[in-house]
Amino acid sequence: MDINDCIKFANETPVSYVATVDGDQPRVRALGFWFADETGFYFQIGVVKDMYGQLQKNNKVEACFWQPDEESTGTMLRVAGETEFIEDPELKKKVIEDRPFLKEFGLTVDHPGLVIFRIFKGEAYFWTMETNFEPKEFIKFGD
Repeated sequence: MDINDCIKFANETPVSYVATVDGDQPRVRALGFWFADETGFYFQIGVVKDMYGQLQKNNKVEACFWQPDEESTGTMLRVAGETEFIEDPELKKKVIEDRPFLKEFGLTVDHPGLVIFRIFKGEAYFWTMETNFEPKEFIKFGD
């Protein structure tokens, strides 16, 4: 397995669970996943969310992508690493196009409340019940 397998799996998983840190307390929540490519795993949130402040204070996160199956517990991809905020007008235009519901909240390409971040560097691994007791095979990505 390599990073391309991770990108494919993430892009096929519409919801991810993302953990941040709030002081010394972990916080996890489900997020609609946007997309992944060779530059990272991309998410969009609003500036009003607690997550935004948490990422400003500590840019380390872990995301979990899970796909169930009918025969066992499914497959999980865990991605841990560092995040960065993205201020690219073209990406902001793309997120508004990909997620038209954002317009209903008054968000536009120029709106300061529209936040894009990505996990740009870290490690990922796949988990299944069949591989549960095997050593993790980490896939490094980014710098």
